[in-house]
Amino acid sequence: MAGDTSDDKRNVYGPRPVGALVPALVRPAFRARAPATAQVLADWEAIVGPAIAAVTTPRKLFSGTLAIACSGPMALELQHLSEQLIARINSHLGKVTVTRLRFTQDHTLPKTLPRPRPRAIAAAKLAVAAVTDPALHDVLERIGQSVLARRGS
Repeated sequence: MAGDTSDDKRNVYGPRPVGALVPALVRPAFRARAPATAQVLADWEAIVGPAIAAVTTPRKLFSGTLAIACSGPMALELQHLSEQLIARINSHLGKVTVTRLRFTQDHTLPKTLPRPRPRAIAAAKLAVAAVTDPALHDVLERIGQSVLARRGS
């Protein structure tokens, strides 16, 4: 039958490629924060160093502009370091994502994250033990330690 297209129709309840499911699964997570923003937030101290990380907090990445909260006097100093900071951030991300920095004065910067306790470190290591990719393993372990440290584990 030339007019029969029933073979061309996909059964709605049949198997689907995994790639078709990914957008629906990650959309809620990325709605709150883009992946690049999440990576900058998670790795901020590694990107800028402990001295700058202690007095700054990345807030939001939008249209190539990274908003950074800091105290008033620190904003002036950071403006002089803008080019180096942008280069460090983009180098860490592996692509040009940040093109300019916007400094916001904020006197109520959050305290540094609590150091993970030995129990949190062990739990994070156990949770990612099955991950074979070394880079992914390290990132997931750090994220796990950070989450568990915030929970007080």
